[in-house]
Amino acid sequence: MSLIERVYNHLSIFDISLAFLGMFVFCCLREKLTNKHGPMLWPVFGITLEFFFHKNDVYGWVTKSLKKSRNTFLYRGFWLDGSHGAVTCAPENVEYMLKTNFKNFPKGTFFKDRFSDLLEDGIFNTDNKSWKEQRRIFITEMHSTRFMEHSFQTIQDVVSKKLLNVMECFARSQEAFDLQDVLLRLTFDIICIAGLGEDPETLAPDLPQVPFAKAFDEATESTLFRFMIPPFIWKPMKFLDLGYEKSLRKAIDVVHGFVNKMIMDRICMLKEKKTLDSRFDVLTRIIQIESNKKGNEIGPSTISFFRQFCTSFILAGRDTSSVAISWLFWVIQRHPQVENKIIHEIREILKQRDDPSDSSSLFTVRELNNMVYLQAAISETLRLYPPIPMEMKQAIEDDMFPDGTFIKKGSRVYFSIYAMGRMESVWGKDCEMFRPERWIQAGKFVSDDQFKYVVFNAGPRLCIGKTFAYLQMKMIAASVLLRYSIKVAQDHVVVPRVTTNLYMKYGLKVTITPRSLEEKKLESCSM
Repeated sequence: MSLIERVYNHLSIFDISLAFLGMFVFCCLREKLTNKHGPMLWPVFGITLEFFFHKNDVYGWVTKSLKKSRNTFLYRGFWLDGSHGAVTCAPENVEYMLKTNFKNFPKGTFFKDRFSDLLEDGIFNTDNKSWKEQRRIFITEMHSTRFMEHSFQTIQDVVSKKLLNVMECFARSQEAFDLQDVLLRLTFDIICIAGLGEDPETLAPDLPQVPFAKAFDEATESTLFRFMIPPFIWKPMKFLDLGYEKSLRKAIDVVHGFVNKMIMDRICMLKEKKTLDSRFDVLTRIIQIESNKKGNEIGPSTISFFRQFCTSFILAGRDTSSVAISWLFWVIQRHPQVENKIIHEIREILKQRDDPSDSSSLFTVRELNNMVYLQAAISETLRLYPPIPMEMKQAIEDDMFPDGTFIKKGSRVYFSIYAMGRMESVWGKDCEMFRPERWIQAGKFVSDDQFKYVVFNAGPRLCIGKTFAYLQMKMIAASVLLRYSIKVAQDHVVVPRVTTNLYMKYGLKVTITPRSLEEKKLESCSM
C-alpha cells in the first residue's frame, strides 16, 4: 500500500470518528436545550451515565432533579435495554398509581423477573389474584388477637433477654460497636420467632455469624445487581452460573433449604399428632389450615407456597424497622433537645405505674401507645429517612398522570419516597428540618395523608404490619434510651447505601454509657 493510500485511510477513520463525535456533541447540546428541567439524558446511554456519575449520592441527585423538574421527570435507559419511564414524587401522581388507577400500575414483569428466584410468587412479587389471596391470609392471621398477643410478647422477650443483655456487655466494655448490625439481628430474631416460630439466634453478646442470616443478606444484595445490569448480561450469567449470579444461587439455596427444613419439621409434627396449640406463629397457623383443607396431604405446590410466605415475611419485617431505628438513634444525636423530650416523656409514663420506682419492667402496649412524642420522632425520622427510599410500578397501558405527564405502555415509573420528604411543595418551607412537633396537635399524634407519607405504602397495598412495626420500634427505642446514652463514634461517616433499603453504608458505630452514670457526670460538670 502506497503512502498516499495509507494517509487516505487514516484520514477516513479520522473523519468518521470526528463525525461521530460531532453527532454526539450535537445530541448532547440538543438535549440540554430541549430538556431544561430533568436530568441529562445522554445519547446511547440515556440516564445511565447520570446514575453512575452520582452513584455516591443517588437519592440526593434524584431529589435535586425532581425539585428542578417540579416533582416529575421522564427518562430513558441504555438503548440496548430499551427501558423508559418516569420518576415522580408528586402526591397526586402517587395516589393515582396506588389507588385511583391501581390496576394499571402493578409490580410488573421487570420487578418480578429479578426477584423471582428469591421471592418466587410471594406477596411482594406478584399481582392480581395471587396477591389478593396472600394478602387476605396475612391480614386474617396477623390481625388475630392470638398473633397480636404472641408477637408483642416476642418483642418484650427478645428486647429484655437479648438486646439489653448485649447492650449491657458493650456498656461495660466501652467498646465501639455497629448499632445498625445489632438492630438488624434483633429484628431478624423477632420476625422469625413471631412469624415463623423459629429462633435463628443471631443476637448474642459475641454477635455470631449465622449462615441463614448471612445467606439472606447476600441473596437480597445480589438480586439488586439485576436492576443495574441489562437482562442480556445477567440472564446469560445466570444460565452459565457465573459471577454474582453464582453467589446468588448459592445464597438462595441456603435460604430455601433452611426454610424448607423448618416447614417440613412443622408438617411432621402435625402428622405425628404432636400438639401445636402452644405455638401462635403465623407459619404454624397456615400449615394447620392447609392441612385441615387437604386432609393432612400437603404436596410440593403447598410447600412452595409456605416457603414464599416465609421469605416474604422475613423481608417485610426484618430490615425496615431496624433501619428506621438506626436512623432515629443517629438523628437524635444531632438534636439533643429531641432526645431529652423523649426521655422526659418515658419517665413521666413510668411515674404512672403502681410502683413508680420500677423501671426494670418492659413497657406495656398501653404505655407505648401513650408515648406520643416518641411516635412523632419516629415518624419524622421515617419521613426524612424512609427505610424503602424508592418504589417502582410498571404501566400496563398508556396513561396520563394528574400533573399531565404522559406515561407510555410498559413504562417503569419510580416514585421517590426519600425525595417526597424533602419537597417544600409537600411539607412546607421547613421540609428538611427534623421537627417531630409537626406530627402533634393538641397533645395527640396526628397521622398525615398516606399519599404524601408513603413510608408504609398506600392504597390497596398499604402495609399490613404498620401497627406491629410502630410497637416494635417504640419498644426498642424507649427501652434503650431509658437505660443508655448513645454517642456516635468521632469521625464516623453516616451516609445511605444504594440498595432496596436505606441502610447506613458504613453502619452506625457507637459507644454507650448507662444513663445514670452519664447524668452523674453532667451534674458534676455543672457544679
